[in-house]
Amino acid sequence: MSATQQPLVSALPSSAGRRLWLKHAWQLSAAGLAAAGGPAAWAAAGATALQPLAPRMLVFPRDHGSHPELQTEWWYVTGHLRPRGNAGPAPSHGFQITFFRSRVAQAEGIQSSFAARQLLFAHAAITDLARGELIHVQRMARQGHGWAQAAETDMAVHIGPWLLTSEARGRHAAKIETDELLLDLKLTDSQPLVLQGLDGLSRKGPLPEQASYYYSRPQLDVTGRIRTRQDRAPLDMTGTAWLDHEWSDALLSRDAEGWDWMGINFLNGSALTAFQLRRPDGSALWTGGSWRQAGGQAHAFAPGELKWSPGRTWTSPQSGARYPLAWQVDTPAGRFRVRALADPQEIDARASTGGIYWEGLCALSRADSSETLGYGYLEMTGYHAPLRVS
Repeated sequence: MSATQQPLVSALPSSAGRRLWLKHAWQLSAAGLAAAGGPAAWAAAGATALQPLAPRMLVFPRDHGSHPELQTEWWYVTGHLRPRGNAGPAPSHGFQITFFRSRVAQAEGIQSSFAARQLLFAHAAITDLARGELIHVQRMARQGHGWAQAAETDMAVHIGPWLLTSEARGRHAAKIETDELLLDLKLTDSQPLVLQGLDGLSRKGPLPEQASYYYSRPQLDVTGRIRTRQDRAPLDMTGTAWLDHEWSDALLSRDAEGWDWMGINFLNGSALTAFQLRRPDGSALWTGGSWRQAGGQAHAFAPGELKWSPGRTWTSPQSGARYPLAWQVDTPAGRFRVRALADPQEIDARASTGGIYWEGLCALSRADSSETLGYGYLEMTGYHAPLRVS
């Protein structure tokens, strides 16, 4: 494939030239991605005033697809897996796959098919609990020319052979393959999706323009194969996953240093979303999320209804960042304890979306019990450095 057929894409080894290009792309966009995955909150360098997103009815399958008129968008899949045939719910692996889209407004007037009007990024990771390690890969490209695309009619986003797509009603596929890892998964809806916030419009700060369109697909049934560089052959797996889709023009409040977010699939079929935006002193600037009991209706949490209290911490030997790997989270649905299932689940995304953060597999229980009620993913940003775009 020629350079014109495969523009601005690679498996992203750490190189000064690629970092320089990425910084330039961020400056062009005026509102680059602040970090990967998790709740929709963005930092921006532009001074243009934004209008609040209008409440509207989300329409599917159209809104599973891309929304290129808005600044930032991501499709975020996390899950826990165990070898096929193993009894019991305890996982052996965790995984995450995220595709990002970022609009470059300044490139829209350029009369060239190679203008970088939309940038696409992808992250993927596997956590191997037995080995206590995380393997992470990342990639970026400008949209177009058949190499990278985010469809607008349904969920179908890809960078080269990396893909996340809906194959048929309620069935989806994800595939990431490199020398470092393989994720080849089929995901099937087992429950209706959850509209976060007010009918899918989720506030992310004290100002009305700090919001995203946001929905979740919890309790996805998963089957497929995974492999890491340590495995002799792919492993047949089964498990449960969670998919978030968000899009927005939103600004992260300048009073926020980072966020904490979790999406938990309960073993009984319930689903919990919880997030907080933190001030530099660690206090909560804004909180939100939702609770849906199995078979019930989703309940969106009002601002201030959640309280995150940190517990045990871990210091990354690579970055020096110190992360709380245990939390007590008070919600209207109960008081829960969340704990990481492996400490070293830090992601260094400076070669693509930027920043260093922690994102990993965790378990949830009642605060007064050791019984595991569910598994999911915890994401924490702003602990290595405040979320800023220069």
